[in-house]
Amino acid sequence: MTLLGGFDSSWNEIIDPHRQWITDLLDKLEDSSDVGYLPSRELIFKALSVARNDVRAIILGQDPYHTKGMAEGLAFSVPRSLPMNKIPASLKNIFTEYQKDLGFTAPTTGHLGQWVDNGVLLLNGILTVAPGSPLSHKGKGWERVTDSILESLIDRKLPVIAWGKPAEQKAVRIGFKAVLASPHPSPLSAYRGFFGSQPFSRVNEILAMNGQAPIDWKLS
Repeated sequence: MTLLGGFDSSWNEIIDPHRQWITDLLDKLEDSSDVGYLPSRELIFKALSVARNDVRAIILGQDPYHTKGMAEGLAFSVPRSLPMNKIPASLKNIFTEYQKDLGFTAPTTGHLGQWVDNGVLLLNGILTVAPGSPLSHKGKGWERVTDSILESLIDRKLPVIAWGKPAEQKAVRIGFKAVLASPHPSPLSAYRGFFGSQPFSRVNEILAMNGQAPIDWKLS
């Protein structure tokens, strides 16, 4: 059974208490706004396409990209069809750090689905946004839903990459101990500590200390 598309059934018990609220909110947004919301309804929970027991690490973001054609339900990821010269500046900076941290060549797409396939939960704290208006859906209630998602993983001692102060505060408040926090990768803050933070290799170091296999971060 899926919710809104792309939703693994292992998350049902976590989302079920919120199911009616989610439907009501989306119906309200569609009825009361000329601009709608991003991403589209069937993509909102795409981050949960990874089974709950398969999650090995978390990348926690703030809210979806607010430019049409970019948000696809995975934090920081964009559709494979988006040309590389059109990807958001934040993602370009992530790829710069990815190359420096891991020694890989630049990816050929901005889609991060391969990380999801390797057990990385790409979750935003807020799951929708109005086009052209970042953080426009802050405080509407998504925070309760994503808190429930994260709380269901707390006993797994997962490493959490938290980019930006809101993500860091959320991860710490939920109770994660291995929080790899740094400034957001946006051009406004990336040079304040995001570059050089080595998040990907540090996740693998934590996994190794816990006797777990490393994540294959390689993107094609």
